[in-house]
Amino acid sequence: MTVEVKTRSQFKVALIVCACLILVVASSLAVTLALSGKSILAGTRPTNIGVESGKLAPCPTSPNCVSSQSQDAEHKIAPLTYKGLPQEAMANLKTTIENMERTKIIEETDNYLYAEFTSKLMGFVDDVEFFIDESANVIQVRSASRLGESDLGVNRQRIETIREKLN
Repeated sequence: MTVEVKTRSQFKVALIVCACLILVVASSLAVTLALSGKSILAGTRPTNIGVESGKLAPCPTSPNCVSSQSQDAEHKIAPLTYKGLPQEAMANLKTTIENMERTKIIEETDNYLYAEFTSKLMGFVDDVEFFIDESANVIQVRSASRLGESDLGVNRQRIETIREKLN
């Protein structure tokens, strides 16, 4: 056996060992994620969640966000309307959100609700906020994807679906 053939054989063995190690690590990661119920595409919970001076956070420049308090047409969506008392509106909103698939209410107060919506296929998480604006008699909304650039209209459609369920 020549030195060149021996070196190639050692290289092939090392390559196979590396490939096996990568497969073991990837499999372990996949099992861990599957057992935890989390997706690597969930992203990180934003830090700008909540109401400040009667306003929800503005949308980023990317098109994967809608807000009833936005001024530009790309991100603007009408606020939700309600009849009756604000407390009744919040109770109806909470029930509606709880009855939707793959949702988790993270924070709730008398006039604010924050929920995470997870996509079925890839596990993307969107952050959705609702703020009862008693002075305008509406529910201000903001729905934003954590990751990516486009959401293919998912955030807008989600708010419209909630609007239909509330009316």
